[in-house]
Parts: sequence; C-alpha cells; structure tokens
Amino acid sequence: MTAEPITLSDLRPGHPEATDAAAPGHNCQCDHDDAETIVLDGRTIPHAVRHAAIFGALEAIRLGFALDLIAPHDPLPLIAQLEKSRPGAFAVSYLERGPEAWQVRFTRVS
Repeated sequence: MTAEPITLSDLRPGHPEATDAAAPGHNCQCDHDDAETIVLDGRTIPHAVRHAAIFGALEAIRLGFALDLIAPHDPLPLIAQLEKSRPGAFAVSYLERGPEAWQVRFTRVS
C-alpha cells in the first residue's frame, strides 16, 4: 500500500486561498459517498457506548442532511435526550416501528 503525500496548511477549509476551496464539502479521496441520508445500524454498536456513538454521528450531520437510525427498540429515551441537549436541531420521523427493529430519520434543521 502506497501512502499519498500530505499537504499541511494553516488555512481552514473553504478559505479562498485553501487548495480545496473549489471543491465544496468533503474532499479527502477516501471513496466515501456524500449522500444526503446516512444509515446507522445502532444494533451493531455495543450498548455501553451506543448513545454516545449515535450522538457523535448526529453531530457530524450537516444542515438539511439526515441520519436514518436502525434501533433494536423504540428510541424514545435517545430522542428525549437529543431534544434536551439540542432543542429543535433535528426533525424526527419514524420510517419503521418494530417489532424487530425501529428505523427513525433524524434530519438536521438547525
């Protein structure tokens, strides 16, 4: 495996003089997809860190984009915790309601 060269700069992404200014959004060459909706299967995350991992993922969602969470139960406690910590930041809608899995869409609105 050959490593690609790394160029360091004091300029923040989006600065007019930054090398990636012409390419909006993420520009890392990692073959990711910048889909407007990301699916996260919370059932695969260990219970001890599940909420923290989901909150971390939600923080990464840009305005107008969404995260579809697949959960092993109705995530009402998580939704309440999110609304308490980030009131009005996400619109929440159910895509599927059990019994095996719940799928909830969190859309960043502010």
